[in-house]
Amino acid sequence: MSRSYDVIVVGAGITGASTAYHLLRENAGKVLLIDREIPAAGGTGKSAAIIRQHYSTALAARLTKDSIQQFMRMPDELGASGGFVRSGWRMLVPAEMMDAARKNIEIQKSVGVVTELLDGAEAAADLPWLNPEGVAGIAYEPDGGYADPVQSTEAFVEAFKNAGGEVRTRTPVRALLGDAKLVTGVMTEAGPVHAGAVVNAAGPWAGPLANSVGLELPLRAVREQETIWEMRAERPIPDSPVSDALEAIYLRPLGDRRFVIGRGFPKDYVDADPYNFKHSPDEEFVSDILERMEIRFPTFQGAKRIDAFAALYDVTVDWYPFVGPRTGVGGYFDASGGSGHGFKIGPAIGKELAGWIANGRAADDFRQLSYDRVHEDRLFIGAYGGNRG
Repeated sequence: MSRSYDVIVVGAGITGASTAYHLLRENAGKVLLIDREIPAAGGTGKSAAIIRQHYSTALAARLTKDSIQQFMRMPDELGASGGFVRSGWRMLVPAEMMDAARKNIEIQKSVGVVTELLDGAEAAADLPWLNPEGVAGIAYEPDGGYADPVQSTEAFVEAFKNAGGEVRTRTPVRALLGDAKLVTGVMTEAGPVHAGAVVNAAGPWAGPLANSVGLELPLRAVREQETIWEMRAERPIPDSPVSDALEAIYLRPLGDRRFVIGRGFPKDYVDADPYNFKHSPDEEFVSDILERMEIRFPTFQGAKRIDAFAALYDVTVDWYPFVGPRTGVGGYFDASGGSGHGFKIGPAIGKELAGWIANGRAADDFRQLSYDRVHEDRLFIGAYGGNRG
């Protein structure tokens, strides 16, 4: 049976959940949050959930800084913790990247991020788990850290429900209603659901959903693998997430001497069908991770593999998300294309998008995320495979 809402948010990952919650805070009316599975069942739930502000644009750094504030306020504001740990964050920088790292840090400082670039040899002396060979510098953020991606998303969803929002799980949205000029709701297996506005936060499934009414949305769904390892008890281990630009891997603590470890850029990105992809790991990937981590982190030698899995990134043409309304299209808002950054900026995206929807106001830099940039030749960077921030 059809019911009318002021706003329907499709997709209960971190961005959709944050958007729905903040819509109610903006008094946007009757809001429905709907998901094909359960909250954080897609890429959000499998995220490494490393939170760092080291980006090459002020916008991305600012958004992550705002998200960190939201993560810190969750227990008081939402009544539940997102599992945020302010452990700091480190990036190991080779000599050839030092100039770029310095420029990035100046950009970050311009929006109030607390960060510094330490001398590699001096900083490594205090890190007994690190092989310092080739490490020219270490970028460090004391406010960085990590969170629990499922716990964070569920905190937004529960706060949304407690504030009067409606959530429908295990309800696939088959298509949008309306056309390429005016979207009027969604079609589910149970029938049409009408709304004054629809937010497409469906992640890797957002492209087909937009296409259902003739809206183009060029998103790649790419398969991203992660591994989980348990380290030996007698050896020193990192106490914070580490991004290693030399071996192109990243890691973050899970507790109980366990770490999630994945590949960083540069790497190959393999396109996948979001409706039918391989969830289990590739053994050659796991072997590659083991080799790389033992080179840079010698104390990890002899680690026990606990798990490995694959999920999906939704990747845009310039590796920045599509967010907001489009010129000439009524009742429709994009909120997809996290491109591997989605978890750390999701809370801030949801907050600012909700304000844009409810009262038509958005910061000038945030407006740059609109899909309009594709046709106005103002992409953040050139094409697939470019700098990820």
